[in-house]
Amino acid sequence: MTKLNHFNAQGEAHMVNIGSKAHTQRQAISEGSIIMQQRTLDNILSGSHKKGDVLGIARIAGIMAAKKTAELIPLCHPIPITHINIELTPSSDKIGIYCRCTLASYGQTGIEMEALTATQICLLTIYDMCKAIDKGMRMTDIQLLEKSGGKSGHWINTDNK
Repeated sequence: MTKLNHFNAQGEAHMVNIGSKAHTQRQAISEGSIIMQQRTLDNILSGSHKKGDVLGIARIAGIMAAKKTAELIPLCHPIPITHINIELTPSSDKIGIYCRCTLASYGQTGIEMEALTATQICLLTIYDMCKAIDKGMRMTDIQLLEKSGGKSGHWINTDNK
């Protein structure tokens, strides 16, 4: 397999040319968690947080972040996002919130970076909203679970099963 070089002859970075790639339906699923104290989780779930609906605001932040990924990550192509679903649920095995983001696009390049960005920003938003009561929160296990579409086809992360 040939390693892609993202630098030109002068050593300058450039975007990969996707102009000749076929438009296909693409999907990516990512996940991550934020671990916290029980009282922080109780505060979020009761809806009594002084800043408002923590999970609702985190979900909106994740959607906004996915749409702005190309502005945040150098050499990342802007892509048309056709679907975003963000699930934020209390973790069943750890005290915290589990985030799962499913994104879809119809285009010439994958949507993995948008899914991972959405996951991270959801978790960062939860941290930001709750840091006054729990500075020790920890974001963990942020990863791509699955992707489909394009030349490489369907891929499932089997490393953590």
